[in-house]
Amino acid sequence: MRSANATTAISTSSFESRYNKGLYSKRRFINKLGLGFAISAMAFGLFWLAWILVTLFVEGSQAVLDMPIFLADTPPPQTEGGLRNAIVGSIMLAFSGLFIGAPIGMMAGIYLAEFSQGSWLGKVTRFLNDILLSAPSIVIGLFIYALMVKGQHFSGWAGALALALIVIPVVVRTTENMLNLVPNTLREAAYALGTPKWKLVTTVTVKAARVGLTTGVLLAFARITGETAPLLFTAFNNPFFSTDMNQAMANLPNTIYQFTSSPYDNWHTLAWAAALLITMTVLTLNILARLISGKEQSR
Repeated sequence: MRSANATTAISTSSFESRYNKGLYSKRRFINKLGLGFAISAMAFGLFWLAWILVTLFVEGSQAVLDMPIFLADTPPPQTEGGLRNAIVGSIMLAFSGLFIGAPIGMMAGIYLAEFSQGSWLGKVTRFLNDILLSAPSIVIGLFIYALMVKGQHFSGWAGALALALIVIPVVVRTTENMLNLVPNTLREAAYALGTPKWKLVTTVTVKAARVGLTTGVLLAFARITGETAPLLFTAFNNPFFSTDMNQAMANLPNTIYQFTSSPYDNWHTLAWAAALLITMTVLTLNILARLISGKEQSR
């Protein structure tokens, strides 16, 4: 009887061992298959990204080196010129949109993270912010066109406001998320010392999340740097150098859009140079944001 039980136990153990080994082999195969698909997808994306960047550098760097990009304004067809007016206009529009949208977004994000606590206003604000975050930029441009341009004229302020509406939801989302990551123990310690709410927010939570807030602002700035559709309906373009925000302003995205659709070779060359400048700006801002975020995480 004992011998039969021992034999049964050994056979059961052997069956379980073979079953577990087969299950482990199956899991390893599925893991390798999934890892292979992931690596293939990554390689596919990196291949096209590298192709785009190499093409931009080859075509754009030649234009930057051979033409007075930073010293001359956009030229008429078949004549030499540069992108000075478009570069200055893009800088003014982007920084104006950032200075308008970032403070509003940060204040709204602080309210949602620190003061809403399930209130109906907080729910409505969060819902509207989600809608604005997913709204196409061309719709925002059409809204500002109907609000400020139709019946009046194109202007730099209209373009800056359109870019600000793109900045606001990005900054709201990142500000709320970063403040929610601040440990509640810091808030409790501040309350235990008798700190009022406004001082807690300004000197404890915002200070603790300052790196994340800076990263969010940089990412929002990178987002609006290459926007074309909102500026097409608001700031439009200007072939002459101008710093008057009440008039139409030149900008790199619209210059690329107009020059690439033209039949003139010198305009095509300038479009490549403008595309390279925008790409380098966006890459630099994204890398800077990642470095700041990574440095804080290492601490």
